[in-house]
Amino acid sequence: MNKRKRESKLNSWTWSVTSILLAVLILSGCGSKSGGSIVEGKVNVITTFYPIYEFTKEIGGDDVNVVNLLPTGVEPHDWTPRSQDIVNTSKAQLFLYNGAGLEGWVPGFLKGLDKDTQVKPVEVSQGIKLIDAVGDDGHGHGAAAHEEEHDHSHDEGTEEDHAGHEHEEAAAGTSADTHHTDPHTWVSPKSALVMAENIKNSLVEVDSEHKDGYEQRFEALKEKLVKLDNDFTNELSQTPKKDIVVSHQAFGYLCRDYGLTQHAIMGLSPDAEPRAQDMVNLTKTVKEKEVKYIFFEELVSDKLAKTLANEAGVETLVLNPVEGLTKEQASGGDNYFTLMEKNLQNLTKALQ
Repeated sequence: MNKRKRESKLNSWTWSVTSILLAVLILSGCGSKSGGSIVEGKVNVITTFYPIYEFTKEIGGDDVNVVNLLPTGVEPHDWTPRSQDIVNTSKAQLFLYNGAGLEGWVPGFLKGLDKDTQVKPVEVSQGIKLIDAVGDDGHGHGAAAHEEEHDHSHDEGTEEDHAGHEHEEAAAGTSADTHHTDPHTWVSPKSALVMAENIKNSLVEVDSEHKDGYEQRFEALKEKLVKLDNDFTNELSQTPKKDIVVSHQAFGYLCRDYGLTQHAIMGLSPDAEPRAQDMVNLTKTVKEKEVKYIFFEELVSDKLAKTLANEAGVETLVLNPVEGLTKEQASGGDNYFTLMEKNLQNLTKALQ
């Protein structure tokens, strides 16, 4: 009898310990899905979304701890920060955000930081010639949000400069006097190189002790971006067609820099719904331009892209704005460069 009681107590104790360990593992797993936490003794950098995070990791190396605010699989247009993000950013040395109106929440976020914070905010799109796109962005990106950020050099009107966003007014369904800054700077390797240099300079400014390492790793990243730029230039200059139809208006910089024209189903935000007449007009454009593929994205619904493709009798392909990784892409080792290379392959296929 005593033996049975001892075994019963042992089994209960074992089950309790197992339950506690499982709870710890579950909580640890949940924590690992977040962007990370502040590490004492390192330069802590908070980034707002994936491309900035990747470039900062590459340039910073082991000298920095990078915390990305945007979780894996989340589209940045739909995301807002949490209270813990304010706490982490207040303790960091650098806060890197795209700017150009992408993160409409940034001005209020910075005002909410601890009053004694030493964090340095840096808008990494500084120095890029921005595109003024036409139409409602749907989330407060662009003109209104950008007024509270730093001034940029804007793209305002030559025929060549507007190649990247021709016909966007019809897709967005608004009048020509509704302008918003296109924030999707990183989708062009040329602009991404400017952003990477801004990131490197900001790291050097807050941590000059490791300047040589930052400079060396930046040069390695620069080499990859220059190669990617050359690949886009060479491949796309040889395609017979130059018009692409995309799910949302995210490819203005890529189109401007490589001689393409985008026709967007939705506006600057993937939530900016088109009107029925816009879909009719786009169907007409697909047929007139002999477009073979409608491009869609993994992080947003492909319903409208597939609807348009069905109406026009064409197929669909992925064109990734690289705003973030899906969970499958993250676990499969994808990054900015692999996704952009896939973009180039699909663009080359679609423009034949």
